[in-house]
Amino acid sequence: MNYLGPTDRSEPDDALKSARPFSAIVIVYDPRYLDHVPSPLHVERPDRLRSIVERLQREGLFNEVEKPPSATVVDLRRVHRESYVELVRTLGEGFVDPETAIHPDTFDIARLAVGGVLLATRVAVRDGRPTVALVRPPGHHAGPDYGGGFCYLNNVAIAAAEQVAHGHRVAILDYDAHHGNGTRDIFAEDPAVLYVSTHQFGIYPGTGPAEDIGTGEGRGFTVNVPFTAGCGDASYSAALDAVVEPILEQFRPDLVLMSLGIDAHYRDPLTSLTLSSPAYVDLVKRSAALAARLCSNRFAIALEGGYHLEALSEVIAGVMAELGGRSIPLALSEVLDDKGRGREAIEATKRAQRDVWNLR
Repeated sequence: MNYLGPTDRSEPDDALKSARPFSAIVIVYDPRYLDHVPSPLHVERPDRLRSIVERLQREGLFNEVEKPPSATVVDLRRVHRESYVELVRTLGEGFVDPETAIHPDTFDIARLAVGGVLLATRVAVRDGRPTVALVRPPGHHAGPDYGGGFCYLNNVAIAAAEQVAHGHRVAILDYDAHHGNGTRDIFAEDPAVLYVSTHQFGIYPGTGPAEDIGTGEGRGFTVNVPFTAGCGDASYSAALDAVVEPILEQFRPDLVLMSLGIDAHYRDPLTSLTLSSPAYVDLVKRSAALAARLCSNRFAIALEGGYHLEALSEVIAGVMAELGGRSIPLALSEVLDDKGRGREAIEATKRAQRDVWNLR
Protein backbone atom coordinates (compact mmCIF):
# COMPACT_ATOMS: atom_id res chain seq x y z
CA MET A 1 0.00 0.00 0.00
CA ASN A 2 1.08 3.58 -0.61
CA TYR A 3 1.10 5.12 2.84
CA LEU A 4 1.31 8.84 3.49
CA GLY A 5 4.47 8.45 5.54
CA PRO A 6 5.90 11.04 7.92
CA THR A 7 6.51 13.87 5.47
CA ASP A 8 4.58 17.14 5.30
CA ARG A 9 3.52 16.98 8.93
CA SER A 10 3.67 19.82 11.39
CA GLU A 11 6.07 19.30 14.28
CA PRO A 12 5.07 21.90 16.90
CA ASP A 13 7.43 22.46 19.80
CA ASP A 14 4.53 21.99 22.15
CA ALA A 15 1.75 19.92 20.58
CA LEU A 16 -0.77 20.95 23.19
CA LYS A 17 -0.40 24.62 22.32
CA SER A 18 -1.92 23.88 18.92
CA ALA A 19 -5.23 22.76 20.48
CA ARG A 20 -8.25 24.63 19.18
CA PRO A 21 -10.87 26.34 21.36
CA PHE A 22 -13.24 23.85 22.96
CA SER A 23 -16.06 24.91 20.66
CA ALA A 24 -14.07 23.48 17.75
CA ILE A 25 -13.95 19.93 19.12
CA VAL A 26 -16.38 17.97 16.97
CA ILE A 27 -18.81 15.66 18.77
CA VAL A 28 -20.61 12.98 16.79
CA TYR A 29 -23.85 11.93 18.45
CA ASP A 30 -27.39 10.88 17.64
CA PRO A 31 -30.20 10.56 20.23
CA ARG A 32 -31.24 7.35 18.50
CA TYR A 33 -28.34 5.69 20.33
CA LEU A 34 -30.58 5.85 23.40
CA ASP A 35 -33.07 3.51 21.73
CA HIS A 36 -30.73 0.55 22.17
CA VAL A 37 -31.88 -1.46 25.22
CA PRO A 38 -30.24 -4.90 25.29
CA SER A 39 -32.41 -6.08 28.20
CA PRO A 40 -34.04 -4.62 31.32
CA LEU A 41 -31.50 -3.47 33.94
CA HIS A 42 -28.58 -4.20 31.60
CA VAL A 43 -25.40 -2.39 32.63
CA GLU A 44 -24.87 -1.14 29.05
CA ARG A 45 -27.93 1.09 29.24
CA PRO A 46 -29.11 4.35 27.64
CA ASP A 47 -28.36 6.27 30.85
CA ARG A 48 -24.68 5.97 29.99
CA LEU A 49 -25.02 8.44 27.13
CA ARG A 50 -27.67 10.52 28.89
CA SER A 51 -25.29 11.15 31.77
CA ILE A 52 -22.50 12.19 29.40
CA VAL A 53 -24.65 14.58 27.38
CA GLU A 54 -26.13 16.16 30.52
CA ARG A 55 -22.67 16.74 32.01
CA LEU A 56 -21.31 18.19 28.75
CA GLN A 57 -24.28 20.54 28.54
CA ARG A 58 -23.75 21.72 32.14
CA GLU A 59 -20.10 22.43 31.41
CA GLY A 60 -20.82 24.27 28.15
CA LEU A 61 -19.03 21.58 26.16
CA PHE A 62 -21.86 20.18 24.04
CA ASN A 63 -21.42 22.64 21.19
CA GLU A 64 -20.34 21.42 17.76
CA VAL A 65 -22.45 18.29 17.39
CA GLU A 66 -22.90 16.38 14.15
CA LYS A 67 -25.39 13.59 13.47
CA PRO A 68 -23.90 10.67 11.57
CA PRO A 69 -25.22 8.69 8.65
CA SER A 70 -25.66 4.95 9.06
CA ALA A 71 -22.86 2.75 7.83
CA THR A 72 -23.59 0.74 4.73
CA VAL A 73 -23.37 -3.02 4.45
CA VAL A 74 -20.33 -2.46 2.23
CA ASP A 75 -18.70 -0.61 5.14
CA LEU A 76 -19.43 -3.48 7.51
CA ARG A 77 -17.98 -6.07 5.13
CA ARG A 78 -14.59 -4.41 5.31
CA VAL A 79 -14.02 -6.32 8.56
CA HIS A 80 -17.01 -8.65 9.10
CA ARG A 81 -17.87 -11.73 7.09
CA GLU A 82 -21.02 -11.52 5.04
CA SER A 83 -22.60 -14.44 6.90
CA TYR A 84 -22.17 -12.65 10.24
CA VAL A 85 -23.55 -9.36 8.95
CA GLU A 86 -26.60 -11.23 7.68
CA LEU A 87 -27.03 -12.98 11.02
CA VAL A 88 -27.16 -9.68 12.92
CA ARG A 89 -29.42 -8.15 10.26
CA THR A 90 -31.97 -10.96 10.12
CA LEU A 91 -31.95 -12.70 13.52
CA GLY A 92 -34.76 -10.57 14.94
CA GLU A 93 -34.75 -11.79 18.52
CA GLY A 94 -31.84 -13.75 19.90
CA PHE A 95 -28.38 -13.58 21.43
CA VAL A 96 -24.82 -13.47 20.20
CA ASP A 97 -23.72 -14.33 23.74
CA PRO A 98 -25.63 -14.52 27.04
CA GLU A 99 -25.07 -10.81 27.77
CA THR A 100 -25.53 -9.52 24.23
CA ALA A 101 -29.14 -9.68 23.03
CA ILE A 102 -30.31 -8.87 19.52
CA HIS A 103 -33.68 -7.25 18.87
CA PRO A 104 -35.31 -6.17 15.59
CA ASP A 105 -33.81 -2.65 15.84
CA THR A 106 -30.34 -3.73 16.95
CA PHE A 107 -28.81 -3.91 13.49
CA ASP A 108 -29.90 -0.43 12.48
CA ILE A 109 -28.70 1.19 15.72
CA ALA A 110 -25.40 -0.70 15.53
CA ARG A 111 -24.96 0.55 11.95
CA LEU A 112 -25.58 4.06 13.22
CA ALA A 113 -22.85 3.59 15.83
CA VAL A 114 -20.46 2.48 13.11
CA GLY A 115 -21.51 5.51 11.08
CA GLY A 116 -20.70 7.75 14.03
CA VAL A 117 -17.13 6.51 14.25
CA LEU A 118 -16.74 6.61 10.47
CA LEU A 119 -17.83 10.25 10.43
CA ALA A 120 -15.60 11.19 13.37
CA THR A 121 -12.62 9.57 11.69
CA ARG A 122 -13.29 11.20 8.34
CA VAL A 123 -13.54 14.64 9.96
CA ALA A 124 -10.33 14.08 11.91
CA VAL A 125 -8.47 13.05 8.76
CA ARG A 126 -9.95 15.76 6.55
CA ASP A 127 -9.67 18.70 8.93
CA GLY A 128 -6.87 17.70 11.29
CA ARG A 129 -9.04 18.31 14.34
CA PRO A 130 -9.84 16.04 17.28
CA THR A 131 -13.24 14.39 17.18
CA VAL A 132 -15.22 12.44 19.76
CA ALA A 133 -17.84 9.85 18.78
CA LEU A 134 -20.34 9.35 21.61
CA VAL A 135 -21.83 6.12 20.35
CA ARG A 136 -23.45 2.94 21.59
CA PRO A 137 -23.53 0.01 21.32
CA PRO A 138 -19.77 -0.34 21.74
CA GLY A 139 -17.77 -2.43 19.31
CA HIS A 140 -14.30 -3.69 20.18
CA HIS A 141 -15.38 -7.22 21.15
CA ALA A 142 -16.94 -7.86 17.71
CA GLY A 143 -14.68 -9.89 15.45
CA PRO A 144 -14.82 -11.01 11.84
CA ASP A 145 -17.63 -13.50 12.44
CA TYR A 146 -18.73 -13.02 16.03
CA GLY A 147 -20.07 -10.52 18.52
CA GLY A 148 -20.29 -10.49 22.29
CA GLY A 149 -19.41 -8.42 25.33
CA PHE A 150 -22.25 -5.98 24.50
CA CYS A 151 -20.81 -5.53 20.97
CA TYR A 152 -22.32 -6.36 17.57
CA LEU A 153 -20.27 -4.50 14.94
CA ASN A 154 -16.72 -3.24 15.43
CA ASN A 155 -17.05 0.53 15.12
CA VAL A 156 -13.36 1.43 15.37
CA ALA A 157 -12.14 -1.45 13.23
CA ILE A 158 -14.47 -0.51 10.37
CA ALA A 159 -13.29 3.10 10.51
CA ALA A 160 -9.65 1.98 10.58
CA ALA A 161 -10.18 -0.39 7.65
CA GLU A 162 -11.63 2.43 5.56
CA GLN A 163 -8.53 4.51 6.18
CA VAL A 164 -6.22 1.59 5.40
CA ALA A 165 -8.05 1.25 2.08
CA HIS A 166 -7.02 4.86 1.41
CA GLY A 167 -3.40 3.96 2.05
CA HIS A 168 -3.12 5.24 5.61
CA ARG A 169 -1.29 3.70 8.55
CA VAL A 170 -3.58 3.60 11.58
CA ALA A 171 -2.76 3.32 15.27
CA ILE A 172 -5.60 2.08 17.49
CA LEU A 173 -5.16 2.79 21.19
CA ASP A 174 -7.60 0.66 23.17
CA TYR A 175 -7.90 1.98 26.71
CA ASP A 176 -10.98 -0.02 27.67
CA ALA A 177 -10.48 -2.22 30.74
CA HIS A 178 -11.37 -5.30 28.69
CA HIS A 179 -9.15 -6.57 25.91
CA GLY A 180 -10.50 -5.76 22.47
CA ASN A 181 -10.40 -9.31 21.16
CA GLY A 182 -12.46 -8.44 18.11
CA THR A 183 -10.18 -5.62 17.01
CA ARG A 184 -7.16 -7.82 17.65
CA ASP A 185 -8.54 -10.67 15.53
CA ILE A 186 -9.48 -8.38 12.67
CA PHE A 187 -6.00 -6.82 12.36
CA ALA A 188 -3.71 -9.56 13.74
CA GLU A 189 -2.03 -10.05 10.35
CA ASP A 190 -2.13 -6.44 9.11
CA PRO A 191 1.04 -4.32 9.42
CA ALA A 192 -0.89 -1.19 8.39
CA VAL A 193 -2.74 -1.20 11.73
CA LEU A 194 -0.96 -0.96 15.07
CA TYR A 195 -3.26 -2.24 17.80
CA VAL A 196 -2.26 -1.32 21.37
CA SER A 197 -4.37 -2.48 24.31
CA THR A 198 -4.04 -1.80 28.02
CA HIS A 199 -6.47 -4.02 29.92
CA GLN A 200 -7.10 -6.14 32.98
CA PHE A 201 -5.92 -9.62 32.12
CA GLY A 202 -7.92 -12.64 33.22
CA ILE A 203 -11.39 -11.09 33.02
CA TYR A 204 -13.70 -11.13 29.99
CA PRO A 205 -12.84 -12.00 27.24
CA GLY A 206 -9.76 -13.78 28.62
CA THR A 207 -7.48 -12.77 25.76
CA GLY A 208 -4.60 -10.33 25.41
CA PRO A 209 -1.42 -11.78 26.98
CA ALA A 210 1.78 -9.85 26.41
CA GLU A 211 3.06 -12.69 24.25
CA ASP A 212 0.31 -12.17 21.66
CA ILE A 213 2.07 -9.82 19.24
CA GLY A 214 0.14 -10.62 16.05
CA THR A 215 0.85 -13.14 13.31
CA GLY A 216 2.43 -13.29 9.87
CA GLU A 217 3.11 -9.88 8.39
CA GLY A 218 1.33 -8.36 11.37
CA ARG A 219 3.85 -9.72 13.87
CA GLY A 220 4.69 -6.92 16.30
CA PHE A 221 1.73 -4.78 15.35
CA THR A 222 -0.39 -6.17 18.19
CA VAL A 223 0.79 -4.81 21.54
CA ASN A 224 -0.85 -5.99 24.76
CA VAL A 225 -0.20 -4.60 28.24
CA PRO A 226 -2.01 -7.12 30.50
CA PHE A 227 -2.45 -5.39 33.85
CA THR A 228 -3.55 -7.14 37.02
CA ALA A 229 -6.16 -5.97 39.51
CA GLY A 230 -5.21 -2.79 41.35
CA CYS A 231 -3.23 -1.20 38.53
CA GLY A 232 -4.05 2.44 37.99
CA ASP A 233 -2.54 5.91 37.69
CA ALA A 234 1.18 5.18 38.07
CA SER A 235 0.97 1.96 36.05
CA TYR A 236 -0.74 3.58 33.08
CA SER A 237 1.69 6.49 33.10
CA ALA A 238 4.62 4.06 33.10
CA ALA A 239 3.07 2.06 30.25
CA LEU A 240 2.83 5.20 28.14
CA ASP A 241 6.44 6.08 28.92
CA ALA A 242 7.91 2.63 28.30
CA VAL A 243 5.68 1.06 25.65
CA VAL A 244 2.92 3.09 24.03
CA GLU A 245 4.70 6.32 23.15
CA PRO A 246 7.99 4.73 21.98
CA ILE A 247 6.17 2.31 19.70
CA LEU A 248 3.95 5.02 18.20
CA GLU A 249 7.04 7.15 17.60
CA GLN A 250 8.52 4.31 15.56
CA PHE A 251 5.30 3.31 13.79
CA ARG A 252 4.59 6.87 12.61
CA PRO A 253 0.82 6.58 12.09
CA ASP A 254 -1.15 8.73 9.68
CA LEU A 255 -3.96 8.89 12.23
CA VAL A 256 -4.70 7.74 15.76
CA LEU A 257 -8.01 6.16 16.73
CA MET A 258 -8.85 5.57 20.37
CA SER A 259 -11.22 2.97 21.76
CA LEU A 260 -11.97 4.74 25.02
CA GLY A 261 -13.68 2.77 27.74
CA ILE A 262 -14.05 4.34 31.19
CA ASP A 263 -14.31 0.96 32.89
CA ALA A 264 -10.68 1.05 34.12
CA HIS A 265 -11.86 3.72 36.57
CA TYR A 266 -11.69 2.82 40.26
CA ARG A 267 -15.44 3.39 40.59
CA ASP A 268 -16.41 1.06 37.74
CA PRO A 269 -18.45 -1.96 38.92
CA LEU A 270 -17.18 -4.48 36.36
CA THR A 271 -13.39 -4.39 36.76
CA SER A 272 -10.69 -4.06 39.39
CA LEU A 273 -8.44 -1.46 37.77
CA THR A 274 -8.01 1.84 39.60
CA LEU A 275 -7.55 4.79 37.25
CA SER A 276 -8.71 8.11 38.69
CA SER A 277 -10.54 10.71 36.62
CA PRO A 278 -7.49 13.02 36.35
CA ALA A 279 -5.32 10.08 35.24
CA TYR A 280 -7.86 9.15 32.57
CA VAL A 281 -7.86 12.72 31.27
CA ASP A 282 -4.06 12.75 31.25
CA LEU A 283 -4.02 9.46 29.35
CA VAL A 284 -6.09 10.97 26.57
CA LYS A 285 -4.21 14.28 26.72
CA ARG A 286 -0.89 12.54 26.14
CA SER A 287 -2.32 10.50 23.27
CA ALA A 288 -3.75 13.62 21.67
CA ALA A 289 -0.39 15.34 21.96
CA LEU A 290 1.24 12.41 20.18
CA ALA A 291 -1.32 12.64 17.40
CA ALA A 292 -0.76 16.37 17.10
CA ARG A 293 2.98 15.84 16.71
CA LEU A 294 3.06 12.65 14.65
CA CYS A 295 0.06 13.00 12.34
CA SER A 296 -1.11 16.61 12.27
CA ASN A 297 -3.91 16.27 14.85
CA ARG A 298 -5.64 13.39 13.07
CA PHE A 299 -7.14 11.98 16.24
CA ALA A 300 -10.57 10.46 16.83
CA ILE A 301 -12.05 8.96 20.00
CA ALA A 302 -14.82 6.35 20.04
CA LEU A 303 -16.66 5.51 23.24
CA GLU A 304 -16.50 1.87 24.32
CA GLY A 305 -17.35 0.77 27.88
CA GLY A 306 -17.69 2.47 31.25
CA TYR A 307 -20.54 1.67 33.63
CA HIS A 308 -20.34 4.01 36.61
CA LEU A 309 -22.36 7.00 35.46
CA GLU A 310 -20.58 9.69 37.47
CA ALA A 311 -17.14 8.42 36.52
CA LEU A 312 -18.13 8.01 32.89
CA SER A 313 -19.61 11.48 32.50
CA GLU A 314 -16.86 13.18 34.51
CA VAL A 315 -14.05 11.65 32.49
CA ILE A 316 -15.63 12.40 29.12
CA ALA A 317 -16.31 15.99 30.18
CA GLY A 318 -12.74 16.31 31.45
CA VAL A 319 -11.40 14.94 28.17
CA MET A 320 -13.53 17.29 26.10
CA ALA A 321 -12.42 20.28 28.16
CA GLU A 322 -8.76 19.29 27.99
CA LEU A 323 -8.83 18.79 24.22
CA GLY A 324 -10.13 22.33 23.91
CA GLY A 325 -7.62 23.91 26.21
CA ARG A 326 -9.82 24.10 29.31
CA SER A 327 -9.94 22.26 32.59
CA ILE A 328 -12.87 21.44 34.84
CA PRO A 329 -12.99 20.20 38.44
CA LEU A 330 -12.83 16.41 38.72
CA ALA A 331 -14.23 14.93 41.91
CA LEU A 332 -13.18 11.29 41.53
CA SER A 333 -9.48 11.91 42.00
CA GLU A 334 -8.36 9.36 44.59
CA VAL A 335 -5.03 7.75 43.65
CA LEU A 336 -5.02 4.04 44.52
CA ASP A 337 -1.90 3.10 42.56
CA ASP A 338 0.95 5.52 43.13
CA LYS A 339 3.73 2.89 43.09
CA GLY A 340 3.24 1.37 39.65
CA ARG A 341 1.77 -2.05 40.39
CA GLY A 342 1.83 -2.84 36.68
CA ARG A 343 5.61 -2.90 36.28
CA GLU A 344 5.65 -6.67 35.77
CA ALA A 345 3.07 -6.45 32.98
CA ILE A 346 5.00 -3.65 31.30
CA GLU A 347 8.23 -5.66 31.43
CA ALA A 348 6.44 -8.68 29.97
CA THR A 349 5.25 -6.54 27.06
CA LYS A 350 8.76 -5.20 26.49
CA ARG A 351 10.20 -8.74 26.46
CA ALA A 352 7.58 -9.92 23.99
CA GLN A 353 8.25 -6.99 21.66
CA ARG A 354 12.04 -6.75 22.01
CA ASP A 355 12.71 -8.21 18.55
CA VAL A 356 10.27 -5.83 16.86
CA TRP A 357 10.47 -2.42 18.54
CA ASN A 358 13.36 -0.60 20.17
CA LEU A 359 12.15 -0.46 23.76
CA ARG A 360 14.46 0.38 26.64
